[in-house]
Amino acid sequence: MERVSFEMEFLFRASPTILYKFFTTPAALIRWFCDGVDIEGEVYTFTWEGSEEIAHMIDDIEDERIRFKWEEAETDDEYYEVRWRKSPVTGETIMEITDFCDEDEVEDQKALWESQIKKLRIETGG
Repeated sequence: MERVSFEMEFLFRASPTILYKFFTTPAALIRWFCDGVDIEGEVYTFTWEGSEEIAHMIDDIEDERIRFKWEEAETDDEYYEVRWRKSPVTGETIMEITDFCDEDEVEDQKALWESQIKKLRIETGG
């Protein structure tokens, strides 16, 4: 099955600084993304229902973008990235997510991100 990338965009009232913390600190990550996380340097060990997945932070520009590469990624070109920027018109934060999955799983992955982002929106106040 071919692996493909997809992108999603979300608007938030929360600042890029607040959103950045929700992607990079253990206390914030467990509030919306995972059951547990252990961070050692650039290595993030996430747990979901007793299962572990390891991601390496390969790019980090505070309040602007982060990029992770899953240890189990099928190719070196796969990653998940989150970018933040302020809308010059509304002042809202635009959050863009890029992720990879099997071609036949794109809609399921998008639904999973939608669900996770809904939790994130609640935790950040919108």
